[in-house]
Amino acid sequence: MNTRITELLGIEHPIIQGGMAWVAEYHLAAAVSAAGGLGLIGGANAPGEVVRDYIRKVKERTDKPFGVNVMLMSPHADDVAKVVVEEGVKVVTTGAGNPGKYMDMWKAAGIKVIPVVASVALARMMEKAGADAVVAEGTESGGHIGEATTMTLVPQVVDAVNIPVIAAGGIADGRGVAAAFMLGAEAVQIGTRFVVAKESIVHENYKQRIIKAKDIDSVVTGRSHGHPVRCLRNQMTREYTKLEQEGKTFEELEYLTLGALRNAVVEGDVAHGTVMAGQIAGMIDKEQSCKEIIDEMMAQAEALLKGAR
Repeated sequence: MNTRITELLGIEHPIIQGGMAWVAEYHLAAAVSAAGGLGLIGGANAPGEVVRDYIRKVKERTDKPFGVNVMLMSPHADDVAKVVVEEGVKVVTTGAGNPGKYMDMWKAAGIKVIPVVASVALARMMEKAGADAVVAEGTESGGHIGEATTMTLVPQVVDAVNIPVIAAGGIADGRGVAAAFMLGAEAVQIGTRFVVAKESIVHENYKQRIIKAKDIDSVVTGRSHGHPVRCLRNQMTREYTKLEQEGKTFEELEYLTLGALRNAVVEGDVAHGTVMAGQIAGMIDKEQSCKEIIDEMMAQAEALLKGAR
């Protein structure tokens, strides 16, 4: 399935793995890229030298294209922005801000820049700034989210910009891929399903929480303070929601979530940790290799799209 995205990034399948903090490290990124998609290292709040080490470890495992997600709010964003240039990374996705200050440096190095956007206005701004494509991410996604759904956001972004659009949020099988293409997207970004991949280093407790999730198990915390985060319900989210309803300030609530994502991903504390996952978690019922996930999704999508034609 060739699109402007597969040609732009030099990948076989129009599937990009989300740059999830603590989850998207070198094992997962290398496995997704080796399977024909685009694996991403999640920079998150990691120092530049940690990201450099991950980049080199991906290169040891595959010669296929891969990228780095730069979290622009990170205190190490300046260092990571330079590391991707120094290490010859070819693709950068960005989140939590405007990558404008790094754009000239990245473009001079031949890096393809793909910001994640949650609105038409931001998509237009990124196109003007020189972005090569955008990820239109709907509120169904896990982690930090916007308000618009994937179904409504993707076609509006497609109509608003001339660069290719990648759909994200609520996509976990070939039906979701086909639907995204019908909305005008030219690739998809997948997060939650890759969390439970065999190559994912996520704690087994976290994987099983996703595999056993029901359709109603996701919840959004932090909306009242402008920091909405989607995760799976647990003791922490219940306490957070209760305190939020009582009118506690963001600073008063922050102690509940400090280090909570790491506690869930690394330590397996799915009761008090933050189990970030999208609304699609209820549809994920097994652990597979990255290759099995990608091959299964593409076969189903291609069959559906062939039927639509």
